[in-house]
Parts: sequence; structure tokens; C-alpha cells
Amino acid sequence: MSENDKLEKIVEARLKLKARFEEKMLQTPSVSDEKPMGTGPVNRHGMPQLPVGQIKTTKWPVLDLGFKPDISLLNWKLTINGEVETPKELSWQDFMNLPQTKDISDFHCVTTWSRMDVPWVGVRFSDLAALVTPKTTATHILCYGYDKYTTNISIEEALKDDVLLVHTADNKPLEKDHGGPVRMITPQLYAWKGAKWINRIEFLNKNKLGFWELRGYSNTAYPWRNDRYS
Repeated sequence: MSENDKLEKIVEARLKLKARFEEKMLQTPSVSDEKPMGTGPVNRHGMPQLPVGQIKTTKWPVLDLGFKPDISLLNWKLTINGEVETPKELSWQDFMNLPQTKDISDFHCVTTWSRMDVPWVGVRFSDLAALVTPKTTATHILCYGYDKYTTNISIEEALKDDVLLVHTADNKPLEKDHGGPVRMITPQLYAWKGAKWINRIEFLNKNKLGFWELRGYSNTAYPWRNDRYS
């Protein structure tokens, strides 16, 4: 199969997957909320640019569990399994051979700072999902990091076009402090929903709490509802 054929197959599978969840995606609060809380001009999702309780910053504070794993590109792997038809384990080269997406989006941390207009390069979560074909029973994902961190996300949030597994930020390779070589970003949710140093995505047939969710953080994490804690 040629590279063009592979790309067409991934795009076709992604579009079919999105069609399955399109209605749920349109009903998520970060798209459909009629009374979002925040200030500033309307962003591309129809929400105020700066969510309630947030402060703009140009800095990128470093937050983690106190352990920063040092993962070489040679040793990095991404496992995608669970409620899927075709589980995969991707090497760095496999990951880089997938369609690469450039995007600019905002980064909202639950600790009240927001970093605006960050340029990213990475692979859409929806393209990764298209590789493994989630079963009809799949409702959520649980993301795992090399630092033993976990976080849960509903599939309708994860499939949004701006949810990426990024290897580049600010036009340079993602630094280890911020989750390099690869982390997930979730621009329409608080940033703890994007695992740093990501190494596994598990599709689930029911919701399962992650590290911070087990410790009182919100399951859903919508910035424009001040949805920080359960």
C-alpha cells in the first residue's frame, strides 16, 4: 500500500469515527454552552477567550508529580488498546509516519493560568483512534504517562480536532519539563486532562477515574464552567 493510500485510509476512518460521535461532540459544554463564563473576544469554539478565574501568562510554568522521566526517541513507545478492534504499539518512527497536524490553541491550567496562542505540531488523537477502530462499547479513554500519571476523557471530547499528541511546541521539540518527547493537549478542557510523557491510551467501556480525578478534581474539567473540582 502506498503512502497516499495509507493516508486516505486513515482520513476515511477518522471521518467515519467522528460521524459516530458528531452529535455528542456538538453537545459538549465547550461548544454548546449558552452561558459560558469568561472574558475577552470569542474564540474559534464560540467561547470567551479567557475562561472564568484564569489569568493570561506568557510563561509556561512546570507542573508534574515530582518525577520527569527521561525517554529517548529510540525507547519511546505508544500503546493503544482496550475496547478497540486492532490494538497497536507505535514506535517513534511509526508515530512520525502518521499525518502531522499543525495547530494554534490555548492552554488552560486548573491552577488559574492560561497560555494563549501556542503553536503545536503533532498527531490528532482522532487519527490514532482511526488506526485502532474503537468498538461500539467504547465510551471513554484513560491516558497513561511514563511517570505513572493517568487521566480520563470522554471519547466525544478526545475526538475533537484540536486534541493532539504533540512533539513540538513554540516551534521547537517539546521539552522534557513539559512532557517531551510527546504529551497530549486538550484545549477545550483544563490541561491536566492531557497526560505528559504519554505512553498508553486505553479505550474503556465505562468511565474510570485518573490520578487527579481520584483526588477530588473534576471528571469533566470544562474551563468555561469553572469546573475544577468534583
